[in-house]
Amino acid sequence: MLTMKSLFYTTIALLTLFEIANVYFIMPMPGSQRMETINIAYFLFTWRWVFRLGLTLMAVFALLKSDFRRPWQPALAILIWGFVSYQFNFVMTADKMFIQPTLTLKNAAENKVDTGRIALCIVLNGEAKAYPIQFMAYHHQVRDTIGAQPVMVTYCNVCRSGRMFEPSVNGKAETFRLVGMDHFNAMFEDSSTGSWWRQENGEAVAGPLRGQVLPELPCWQMSLGQWIRLYPNTLIMQPDSTFAEHYEKQQDFETGKKKGKLTGTDSLSWAEKSWVVGVETPETTRAFDWNELKNARILNDMVGETPVAIALAGDGKSFAVFERPGGVVFSLQNDTLIGGGYRYDFAGRSLHGETVNLRPLPAYQEFWHSWRVFHE
Repeated sequence: MLTMKSLFYTTIALLTLFEIANVYFIMPMPGSQRMETINIAYFLFTWRWVFRLGLTLMAVFALLKSDFRRPWQPALAILIWGFVSYQFNFVMTADKMFIQPTLTLKNAAENKVDTGRIALCIVLNGEAKAYPIQFMAYHHQVRDTIGAQPVMVTYCNVCRSGRMFEPSVNGKAETFRLVGMDHFNAMFEDSSTGSWWRQENGEAVAGPLRGQVLPELPCWQMSLGQWIRLYPNTLIMQPDSTFAEHYEKQQDFETGKKKGKLTGTDSLSWAEKSWVVGVETPETTRAFDWNELKNARILNDMVGETPVAIALAGDGKSFAVFERPGGVVFSLQNDTLIGGGYRYDFAGRSLHGETVNLRPLPAYQEFWHSWRVFHE
């Protein structure tokens, strides 16, 4: 028969385990990201206050009905529960670990960021901006307005995936917080419905809006030097001095020199942490080996029925993917694409006034494990 003392210790243990479980399933802990547990995680999070209140009331009832000869024992149990609750709610949660910056942008002349750094870049309504990956790898999300359009810039360094979205749901402006991750990919929670949205493709994977997708905005991944040459009037995100220590830890991430199981790079091809360029067309997707691209610098290939050209700039960092009009074969010379007798800059803009520009395709540099899980 369960005594009041046993009931007290059991409920305290359950409260402690609940706080751990509430974070375990949505953070990169041993085994948590390889299981299909998103529904369990969302259920626990949604009903967290019901669990907490019910178990707490049961613990208080058992405590009042018990006669502890050593009062320090229940006090110690409560202290352990309090410590675990604090750690898992105020220290180890994603939005407490990764904080959005005070955003400052400078033009190329005033820019203080090394132009060899890689950035997520965008041109929207005639305005160009760049967000260095070194900063984004820590923040995961930056909110901005580009060409009068609200934009949500996102990056997941465990997947090495950068995406930009229109932060709106059903046509209404929305705000998001980093809530954790699923299958090693960052997840954001909207403030209106509490739905969880996957960073990799903007899809809601849990909650009332499950199945909906955020509008994605086209972006590029290039070195700042290359981007500035293409768009001299660009604005560039500057470091927020508050997070200098975190930026320092991301110093080697973009070059693949950072160590660690979560964000380190495998130099071999088609390993879990190998780099690929994932390309999307309306009908299908396909991944290309980064090592092969480094050796060739330009690949003329097919993605489904669409002829594509994947180009790598001379800096070995900037890449671009375009549809090949009429299946023409392209070559690359000094970061200029040449095909069918015409020349194009690295943004696909024609260097001949009478020729239409190349059509860029959605393309992303990622770890192979990320692209395989979400696109293959």
